[in-house]
Amino acid sequence: MAEFSIIDRYFKRASHQDISLGIGDDSAILTPPSSQQLVICTDTLVAGRHFPLDTSAHAVGWKSVAVNLSDIAAMGAQPHSIL
Repeated sequence: MAEFSIIDRYFKRASHQDISLGIGDDSAILTPPSSQQLVICTDTLVAGRHFPLDTSAHAVGWKSVAVNLSDIAAMGAQPHSIL
């Protein structure tokens, strides 16, 4: 399946007011309301250290999301988007 077909099938979501440019490009532009703050985190997972080398791509993706959501929750923030 081609890259943009995957994006269309699995990742297209209804737009939020604070997403100026969402998935489909190589970056995103968010404009949070002035009364809010944006918490951003990026934990890197290393094959052979954080998961076995033969782990499926789905499981690696699942764990990547889970560890970053955990970091956001630890900050007392609500998740908004995954990029």
